[in-house]
Amino acid sequence: MTDKTILVIGTYDTKNDELEYMADRIRFMGGAVLTMDVSVLGDPAKSTDYSKNDVAKAGGSSIQTAIDSGSEHVAMEIMSDGACALVKQLQADGIFDGVVILGGTMGTDLALDVCQVLTLGVPKYIVSTVSFSAIIPAERLFPDIQMILWAGGLYGLNSICKSSLSQAAGGVLGAARAVEPPKGERPIVGITSLGTSCLKYIKVLKPALEDRGYEVAVFHAMGMGGMAFEQIAAQKGFVCVMDFAGCELGNLLAGSVVNAGKDRFLNAGRAGIPQIVAPGCMDLIDFAGWQEIPEAFQDRPIHTHNKLIKNTYYNIKERREIARELNQRIGESPAPVHLILPNKGIEEWDRPGGDCHDPEGLDAFMDELRTTVAPSIQMTELDCHINDEAFTDLAMEIFDGWVSAGTVEAS
Repeated sequence: MTDKTILVIGTYDTKNDELEYMADRIRFMGGAVLTMDVSVLGDPAKSTDYSKNDVAKAGGSSIQTAIDSGSEHVAMEIMSDGACALVKQLQADGIFDGVVILGGTMGTDLALDVCQVLTLGVPKYIVSTVSFSAIIPAERLFPDIQMILWAGGLYGLNSICKSSLSQAAGGVLGAARAVEPPKGERPIVGITSLGTSCLKYIKVLKPALEDRGYEVAVFHAMGMGGMAFEQIAAQKGFVCVMDFAGCELGNLLAGSVVNAGKDRFLNAGRAGIPQIVAPGCMDLIDFAGWQEIPEAFQDRPIHTHNKLIKNTYYNIKERREIARELNQRIGESPAPVHLILPNKGIEEWDRPGGDCHDPEGLDAFMDELRTTVAPSIQMTELDCHINDEAFTDLAMEIFDGWVSAGTVEAS
């Protein structure tokens, strides 16, 4: 008897021993295994449950087409499309409970695509020679993806790589046994924020929404948090979003690695999710602690938050550029969007006497937001700070109005 089934994916023509080792470890721990071959040129040592021909066919192509392309990139794109289609169908049919995928750069590229089509709560493990590498952008990572560095194992098994492979085998099986996938018992509201010393609205909004019967998911807008927020929005995981911490968009425009990818502020609209938006903390740019400060910002005071994050502020020209970009993105939404402009400040440190107090910069930013907002966007200006009670009062008033009108699903 086995309790959970793990799908093991990889190029069995070149990595058969490593893939079989993981499969054996999963079986040893009481799990069942299904195997999927995403090779192109060679054949596995023994047949797999889903062959390379099955994979290519699932994507509307064939192995011969992949070979005839003469391009390893095109060939792996064919296999990636097929793997995604096949895995998505297998998950819908309840065939497996978790997936582990092994690869170098080619296999990792395919693995990231596969993980994107799986839903939240399905354990997703990638064993890769480039795990945690800077070559993997935020938007390629699904919220609950797990990665482990495939150390020392590019060509065959050894005691070092077995350590990584066995951990991955145990990790994916353990996760499949332990996971509590989202049940959908209550509609979820997604909110972006930062620490409560900077943005305080969550202290009011979370209990207010929960009192109304909603579940609240709060995302730390420091790159990966925004990535998770956008990915879940893309899968229609929220009934409404309160996107009040947009610093990742400015970071993206300024060239900081602390960004959530090119889709920031786009996926909720594309998914038809109503959005309440405010420009919280969009006066600051965040850089990774290890990142060299771009030349354009080197003449400004740099605040070191900790060894991971340092930041500085935008000038007036940059603030206007960010405001236009924000309006352009939310203006693409076919679903309702309500933009709130708290004219007295957008994060705690920009109050009078604060380190980031810049009334001219704030005025320019708000001016650009109000003058470039799309006609489809409802906008309300408030003579208050984003951390004042008037801001959360308005946010809940808008939300309650949308619930009453049927724009937001009732709890």
